[in-house]
Amino acid sequence: MWLGPEEVLVANALWVTERANPFFVLQRRRGHGKGGGLTGLLVGTLDVVLDSSARVAPYRILHQTQDSQVYWTVACGSSRKEITKHWEWLENNLLQTLSIFDNEEDITTFVKGKIHGIIAEENKNLQPQGDEDPGKFKEAELKMRKQFGMPEGEKLVNYYSCSYWKGRVPRQGWLYLTVNHLCFYSFLLGKEVSLVVQWVDVTRLEKNATLLFPESIRVDTRDQELFFSMFLNIGETFKLMEQLANLAMRQLLDSEGFLEDKALPRPSRPHRNISALKRDLDARAKNECYRATFRLPRDERLDGHTGCTLWTPFNKLHIPGQMFISSNYICFASKEEDACHLIIPLREVTIVEKADSSSVLPSPLSISTKSKMTFLFANLKDRDFLVQRISDFLQKMPSKQPGGSGVGRKASTMEPAPEPCPAPPKASDQLTSPSTPLGGRQSSSVQDAPTSSQGLLKLFQRNSPMEDLGAKGAKEKMKEESWNIHFFEYGRGMCMYRTARTRELVLKGIPESLRGELWLLFSGAWNEMVTHPGYYEELVEKSTGKYSLATEEIERDLHRSMPEHPAFQNELGIAALRRVLTAYAFRNPTIGYCQAMNIVTSVLLLYGSEEEAFWLLVALCERMLPDYYNTRVVGALVDQGIFEELTRDFLPQLSEKMQDLGVISSISLSWFLTLFLSVMPFESAVVIVDCFFYEGIKVILQVALAILDANMEQLLGCSDEGEAMTVLGRYLDNVVNKQSVSPIPHLHALLTSGDDPPTEVDIFDLLKVSYEKFSSLRADDIEQMRFKQRLKVIQSLEDTAKRSVVRAIPGDIGFSIEELEDLYMVFKAKHLASQYWGSSRPTAVRRDPSLPYLEQYRIDAGQFRELFASLTPWACGSHTPVLAGRMFRLLDENKDSLINFKEFVTGMSGMYHGDLTEKLKALYKLHLPPALSPEEAESALEATHYFTEDSSSEASPLASDLDIFLPWEAQEALRQEEQEGGGNEDVQDKKGEEKGISPPDYRHYLRMWAKEKEVQKETIKDLPKMNQEQFIELCKTLYNMFSEDPMEQDLYHAIATVASLLLRIGEVGKKFSVQPGRKPQDGAPEEDELPTPDPPQDPAPELQPPAAGDPQAKAGGDTHLGKVPQESQVVGEGGGGEGRGSPPQLLSDDETKDDMSMSSYSVVSTGSLQCEDLADDTVLVGGEARSPPAIARCGGTVDTDWCISFEQILASILTESVLVNFFEKRVDIGLKIKDQKKVERQFSTSSDLEQSGLSG
Repeated sequence: MWLGPEEVLVANALWVTERANPFFVLQRRRGHGKGGGLTGLLVGTLDVVLDSSARVAPYRILHQTQDSQVYWTVACGSSRKEITKHWEWLENNLLQTLSIFDNEEDITTFVKGKIHGIIAEENKNLQPQGDEDPGKFKEAELKMRKQFGMPEGEKLVNYYSCSYWKGRVPRQGWLYLTVNHLCFYSFLLGKEVSLVVQWVDVTRLEKNATLLFPESIRVDTRDQELFFSMFLNIGETFKLMEQLANLAMRQLLDSEGFLEDKALPRPSRPHRNISALKRDLDARAKNECYRATFRLPRDERLDGHTGCTLWTPFNKLHIPGQMFISSNYICFASKEEDACHLIIPLREVTIVEKADSSSVLPSPLSISTKSKMTFLFANLKDRDFLVQRISDFLQKMPSKQPGGSGVGRKASTMEPAPEPCPAPPKASDQLTSPSTPLGGRQSSSVQDAPTSSQGLLKLFQRNSPMEDLGAKGAKEKMKEESWNIHFFEYGRGMCMYRTARTRELVLKGIPESLRGELWLLFSGAWNEMVTHPGYYEELVEKSTGKYSLATEEIERDLHRSMPEHPAFQNELGIAALRRVLTAYAFRNPTIGYCQAMNIVTSVLLLYGSEEEAFWLLVALCERMLPDYYNTRVVGALVDQGIFEELTRDFLPQLSEKMQDLGVISSISLSWFLTLFLSVMPFESAVVIVDCFFYEGIKVILQVALAILDANMEQLLGCSDEGEAMTVLGRYLDNVVNKQSVSPIPHLHALLTSGDDPPTEVDIFDLLKVSYEKFSSLRADDIEQMRFKQRLKVIQSLEDTAKRSVVRAIPGDIGFSIEELEDLYMVFKAKHLASQYWGSSRPTAVRRDPSLPYLEQYRIDAGQFRELFASLTPWACGSHTPVLAGRMFRLLDENKDSLINFKEFVTGMSGMYHGDLTEKLKALYKLHLPPALSPEEAESALEATHYFTEDSSSEASPLASDLDIFLPWEAQEALRQEEQEGGGNEDVQDKKGEEKGISPPDYRHYLRMWAKEKEVQKETIKDLPKMNQEQFIELCKTLYNMFSEDPMEQDLYHAIATVASLLLRIGEVGKKFSVQPGRKPQDGAPEEDELPTPDPPQDPAPELQPPAAGDPQAKAGGDTHLGKVPQESQVVGEGGGGEGRGSPPQLLSDDETKDDMSMSSYSVVSTGSLQCEDLADDTVLVGGEARSPPAIARCGGTVDTDWCISFEQILASILTESVLVNFFEKRVDIGLKIKDQKKVERQFSTSSDLEQSGLSG
């Protein structure tokens, strides 16, 4: 590429001049290319360690005038071809012009101007891309692609200098972190190390320091451990690696690929080494942290943050902290964790003004809200810019709408913001109104239900006046009073100051009258609810009457949700629960419905209206308990892993015992998924839920640890899992809330047996202990641990999926378990690659993790072609892609242009396993429809009517020999009867799917697999016959297959013999097959009876394919339904080359020509074997009456009556031992898989370089 001319003072150090003229010099870097000796090795090492640009561009052109000592770089190149092109351009276009100049300075000025002109012209074409990555970074990306053979689509995020520990020796080099891979390259004194690891293969990633290694980063995959150290900024590198591994795990979990954020603001001063992607990922990390800290909606983006102080009126202090601003919120977090948190929604803001500065209060900013609160920030660094940003965001807020959407019981009314959430898919079906009896009338809208405005607890309150409850009622009154005082001092609603005092009040238990309101505030659900008015009603309307797997499961679980509570012994409560769960399943089909959601939602409905319960459920499932309620409960498994880790840290003596008993996995899922609601008395568990909404998952982990701690002695004495579960179950049943005003009998407590009643534990004491003993847990530490566990959990789920898929493969497939697992990994990697780089491919469509494991990963024809080329034992050179295409069509039974792993393995097995007959059968099928596409052989179109629809399936039997002689219409009728008789289930399934009533569930797949197993194996006789063109295709394939074999000549000789023999057999067979073909056909055309005309009379009909409207003609190939085309008889006559002869004569005549035919074949084999040449030769052997080009090009009319059966081909091949040996030799697929994987490409070129160094 052309470079802006720059001065080079020492032109010959480390470079070798290869070409020169009076004005220009072309140089090559020492150590690049052949030779170079020790100097070359040193230069190569320096280039790697110092990250020299010469690694990418080892050639350059310098400009120099005769008397000047200064050189100017004008071009560089990564290859000799590229640099030679530039050199020739200079010689052709500039040399003559430059020789005219007298003054050397003018020459240099002219050259510089010319080069700048060329660069400007090139850049003009590239301008629209708006590339914002700095030059140095682009160079690194180029190096990465060149070094590791990555495609254009693979984006580099950042690169770092570091050491890779190979054994005890550190190899200094460069670590490249791309979106999908971790790559390392080092070249030290001839030793080259190159590593490529996919992020999706990483099972462990941690920062550690040991005696052996200095502070290093450890990266584990399933089969290797890698250590990298000596980073200048290890913290930044590790954080970035974590993010990229996290993205990869997210991709495995729900197939979400990485999408660059185009909406990021451009930097005012781009950093020379930071890519746009790195900025994107940094922004993502900050956004996630910001949203988690303040519980904001998922689409909220941080715009910026700045240090400041906040005046807190309740304690008359200026609290130092950080102010965060995003498009809809202004937030504040104090430096001390508990001092103060504040969230001000911009929809609430009425006035933002700059107050007067003073020495006490430098650059203050005052913000007033609708709820008459004023917040005073000070010590703002860039106050004017900040005010401008806030006013910009305020202008974008929607104009006031008549009638605020604030609920009556809330203190503040808030105006709704635009709806950022994606609207649910439009339902085209006619909506049916539900027949849910509500107070004796049918209702389709939520508004009509009493639950639309208040919680079920209020509707089913037994004792209405608080005074009747005595001491408990008084306690509840005191709680309410405490909160009212708190609201008075700290504010109420979203803009409340949240401090240590708030937490204390939450820990004492929220009064029932305020529970719903405070849950909404602390969870952030309130924000989403007021910005989406009417969204819930809309969802209910759209989801009503829709049927899906989720709704079926919801119906099943409705009556299991808190059956002990009177609200759910009633149709009113059940109907509200149904609507909320169905609306959520409709909003988020990836989660749909998961067990335990019903228990949590029923509790939410007790304290809030339907809409409030819905938004609380959204906050739980999508933000506070991420991935908990998906099909594989990944989030709960991740937190279970954290719980195990915390047990090891806090309760080491109990940890081992729990591992031995296997208890943790049994208990933690039910504890975490239902937030203790299913294992503790309801009024106690609700107190834990209060704390959870305020503090997050930390509380659940603390309480779980406190429960184990309280039962430590008994658990250490347990001998098995059942005993341990009983101990914990009895303890939890007796965790009581003595302050509860509405106790409900706990079902478990009624069931526990035992002579002496166990001691009761007060829930508030349990919470107090959990905070005293385990309060060192921090939210950011938990996030760090979540990442580590997520790698483990998702990779173990992937291993489970792999084992399940491998188990689903029938035992007769021939591959060992290890080989199948290796093949699965290769297959999965190919599927994932389509998501990295092939967004337009059909496989790049989101994978559905709810499908059976076997159906989750599938590949398309292009990917299959790549895998086939690297794994097939039948390498056919340039013909391989054609064969791969045929194999794909044969395997793709459902014609969706995708194949799953089972189909893929079936195809591979056909080539690797079984005896000669099986392998030949597989090869034979590849040359019949549907494998043979119409474009490859038009005769395939004619033959399609012989094949039943499933002719591609290895298991389903094909047309029997009898079918061949049945008229076409009779076959069709028979086939329809078969389908009606045997395929009822399938038809019903299809109809059901078309109507959109229910998606296919697991039973559908089970039925399908059961059916596959029932079908008997096909026999040789089931295979249809092959016509002449298909046979020619088969010969082509065999020729290409032998081209690189050591026995090449012998194989060509053998196949020539076999091919000529088969062509003659086909000719002979034709004479017999013509006769029986006439009998079943009553209305045969008259022309069949006519005598054969002379060949030259009318050549036109020969080249005409059969008429489209003629079913008999369409049947073509080997059915011979009485229609004998003229040219078949002509070829028959000339088949032997000596007029009409008897079959024995014909054979003997042709045998004499065997030597000739063989020599003609071997001539073909020495050159590159072109298909047309082969077709010509094949025809010459078989019958010489027709001109070869006519046969090669006239499609289905080669010789419609010529046909050959599989038995004949098999018998002929068995006569040639060299062919038998070729097909029976064993090929190890393991070696091919290793070549294909190349996950770690680690090689050393020291020996070659050392030898060349010595010679140099």
